[in-house]
Amino acid sequence: MSVETIEQRSTSRKLAPNYRVLLHNDDFNSMEHVVQVLMTNIPHMSETKAISVMMEAHQNEMALVIVCNQEHAEHYCDVLKSHGLTSTIEPAE
Repeated sequence: MSVETIEQRSTSRKLAPNYRVLLHNDDFNSMEHVVQVLMTNIPHMSETKAISVMMEAHQNEMALVIVCNQEHAEHYCDVLKSHGLTSTIEPAE
């Protein structure tokens, strides 16, 4: 009599890593423009939150805009850049 080992394959899917979209301070865009771009292009971004992000970037040189999957992060980063803002993405460990 032999004993067979049945190997079970993992069926759980790995979640794609999230990315942070960062806004960097600059010396050319008005605060009002930055707030408007954030409110109109980032989902669920209220005026209060947009002002907070803008002020954090202004005071600390950089601010977190949103954490999302890589495809969306790249899109939001590109949209911010297309409006003259300085933005980058990085893995959200």
